Amino acid sequence: MTVVSFPSGATTGTGIVLAVIADPLGAVVVTDATPFHPVDHTWPDQPGDTGRLAVAGESAEVIDAVMAARSADGAYAIGADIPVKRGAPGWDWFVGHRLGADAPTALEPGAHVVLDVDAERRASLSRGHTACHLSSLALDAVLADLWRKEISADPLGHPDFEARAGQSSRIRPDGAVDEYRLGKSLRRAGFDTAGLAGSLPARAARANALLAQWVAAGAASRVVTDGPAIIDRRRWECDLPEGNVSFACGGTHVDSLRAFDTITVELDQRDPELLVMTTTAVPAR
Repeated sequence: MTVVSFPSGATTGTGIVLAVIADPLGAVVVTDATPFHPVDHTWPDQPGDTGRLAVAGESAEVIDAVMAARSADGAYAIGADIPVKRGAPGWDWFVGHRLGADAPTALEPGAHVVLDVDAERRASLSRGHTACHLSSLALDAVLADLWRKEISADPLGHPDFEARAGQSSRIRPDGAVDEYRLGKSLRRAGFDTAGLAGSLPARAARANALLAQWVAAGAASRVVTDGPAIIDRRRWECDLPEGNVSFACGGTHVDSLRAFDTITVELDQRDPELLVMTTTAVPAR
């Protein structure tokens, strides 16, 4: 399996090539260790890292980092073509580095490579991912009064709208876009969708006020891991004024909310059965 160092914030490292896999989208280089964060094939919220890979004086552009899995018969599957969930028994799990051009001639199994992540892009995605989690917590808080039945709580004790209604999440540099289903199942669960539609601007303002308080507190933020392998469980933790929060999360994050100048959200319900939350983070100057 591939050992990963991105949870600690690493953007450089070395590894040994395990395989070079031909692929129509570009050759995929699988290594035993890497600082690159790959896009998850089952919940592709944070994009894979980009950067460069160097071997024997030659270098190649890495245009994406992806999950790779090897079945019991030795065949590799890449990214969305992986037919099982991460960690499924009988499979070995790796990080693959998709190249934007032909692989250097020295790139072959057993070769020692140097791996460099685009650190500026990584930092912007880390800010976007941390801001996304904070926004979801703020949204849960400002929607709490719309629940007419008891449901499971989020890490701050509010009804977990994010978990119940979340449909998709896409992290982008310094921001995110999250979509939430507002259909019959949510109404049956006790959520007042009519009350939401009539109060959207006020709730967005309350969420932004709460986010401003959290940013001002400059709380510590971190990724906690159960082990060094790509399939080991990872969690995001943050020491908010209301208490420590912890989410299962495979992405990258900032180490302090001092990384932000502001985090704000916009709420859009042009489709009555879909709430779209757009998060925008402004880096600290």
